[in-house]
Amino acid sequence: MGYHVVDPDGLEPEPDRPSEMRYVSEAAGLERLGLRTYAVEPGEEIPLSGMHYHDEQEEAFYVISGTLSVETPEETYRVEADQFFVAEPGSPHRAHVAGDADGPARVVGIGAPPVSDGHTFEGE
Repeated sequence: MGYHVVDPDGLEPEPDRPSEMRYVSEAAGLERLGLRTYAVEPGEEIPLSGMHYHDEQEEAFYVISGTLSVETPEETYRVEADQFFVAEPGSPHRAHVAGDADGPARVVGIGAPPVSDGHTFEGE
């Protein structure tokens, strides 16, 4: 058995990211679930590669505070506090906080399996 209490504020942010990201899953020793926290300022995005999709990873973002915008090829979703945005494998998306937003967003990101299978989406 294993139990963990992880304070994300006690974790070092990942370097070279477009917004502040902290790996909770690594600190807890999780192997089958990617769990991250994000602090995203207006004009910043979450992914490294802009609009992207995953081959097998299911991805979800839970907005703790603020508003997250998620761009897809069809539309841009506004995800408010206490809402989830879920992207199935093969579904292109780009999560960000709009440049004209009132303030930052705090977001929990969940991905399973925790594989690096993201690909830049160039459009069709």
